[in-house]
Amino acid sequence: MEIVTLEELIERLPATGSLMGLDLGTKTIGVAVSDLGRRFASPRPVIMRKKFTQDAEQLLKQMAQEKVAAIVIGLPRNMDGTEGPRAQSTRAFIRNLSPKSDLPIVFWDERLSTVAAERTLLEMDVSRAKRSERIDSAAASFILQGALDRLHALGAAR
Repeated sequence: MEIVTLEELIERLPATGSLMGLDLGTKTIGVAVSDLGRRFASPRPVIMRKKFTQDAEQLLKQMAQEKVAAIVIGLPRNMDGTEGPRAQSTRAFIRNLSPKSDLPIVFWDERLSTVAAERTLLEMDVSRAKRSERIDSAAASFILQGALDRLHALGAAR
């Protein structure tokens, strides 16, 4: 895996292929996948974190099944833009995952993605128990949809 900017990703993407969005938590990994035309992000079931090796195997298997061309992972920044321990943990996860795949990866500022996901689930009148099951994948969808929208805006500007 090579870490690239969204602008660099445009040059590297094949004509079709989905993007995968990840929201890395301490207990779960929220997952979302775009359609092959890269217009819409859809949540997938969360991955319950175990050991890194098992987490990586499950992610790689899902990437192959979903025909993923690139990964967008939420980078948890503080509100002032600095990076704390969670951001360092996310970067370490990607460093360990990088040798296992050639897919390009983009870090996406995920500030307030969980808040937006929670608000949306509340508006949908999802029960508290169901919200806790779905929140990480919903946050991954927000992360991925933001990147997809930006990709299309950049493509339209060319």
